[in-house]
Amino acid sequence: MENIEQVEAVSRMQKYIEEHITRPITLLELSRYAGYSPFHCTRIFREIVGKSPFEYIRALRLSKAALTLRDGNKRVIDVAFDYLFDSHEGFTRAFSKEFGITPYRYKRKPKPITLFMPYSARDQYKYKTRGAKRMDTKNVNTIFVQVIERPERKVILKRGKKATHYFEYCEEVGCDIWGLLTSIKDALYEPIGMWLPKKFRPEGTSEYAQGVEVSVDYDGEIPDGFDMITLPPCKMMIFQGQPFKDEDFEEEIVSLQEYIDKYDPTLYGYEWANDNAPRFQLNPEGYRGYIEAKPVKALSK
Repeated sequence: MENIEQVEAVSRMQKYIEEHITRPITLLELSRYAGYSPFHCTRIFREIVGKSPFEYIRALRLSKAALTLRDGNKRVIDVAFDYLFDSHEGFTRAFSKEFGITPYRYKRKPKPITLFMPYSARDQYKYKTRGAKRMDTKNVNTIFVQVIERPERKVILKRGKKATHYFEYCEEVGCDIWGLLTSIKDALYEPIGMWLPKKFRPEGTSEYAQGVEVSVDYDGEIPDGFDMITLPPCKMMIFQGQPFKDEDFEEEIVSLQEYIDKYDPTLYGYEWANDNAPRFQLNPEGYRGYIEAKPVKALSK
């Protein structure tokens, strides 16, 4: 297994790439930022991420270009130049090879495609070594709690077989579902990981799944291997932790989940309504804190 110094070097390279994705990036720049020779940078990057630095950069530029085409009004040629493709033809070939559709057709009628959503080297390392040390969950920061109304809606989701949490789901289904969910243009909210009540899951399917909510009149494409189900109106109690360092994401998730498990909603006139809707989590983002939601209903008078 790679050592933590190599992981940190690759993480620095990923950060540099993200911050400079619309300008030329050289291997020499990456090596200086990482603190290793260009040859060594290429080797450890491929070992940890699974792509060479330039394969990674190309995939990331194409995915960002796809989102620009989906949500903006720029011409295809302008988007191609923004993401440093030399010509319309070269961009079209690369885009078509990556997503199975030309950029012009995608701009006219966006469909779900599998975007490249890279995981940080630190997160992958923590996944591989989870359980190697005991996490300290005693010191929980201030938690922000609110109740929101969710209207009737549908959710496009990819089911697993036996998964009860994210890591099991990745082992069953893979970790690239998020990119496809993010590409769905008419989503009401950002993608979610969810724990499905029994009434929302057929026999032989997993409790944990990933999906994205859309309106009840959604008539867009449903990706192959995905389901779409209707969720009734409900109230969701939202729990949001404090901002955290990206490398501490797993500790923050465990801390907040333990807080939720001990939380008494009756203090504010609610009770848990676990069968009404899926409990869900948002993608852990350090700048906003970890966010998870659980269904509730008003206490009977």
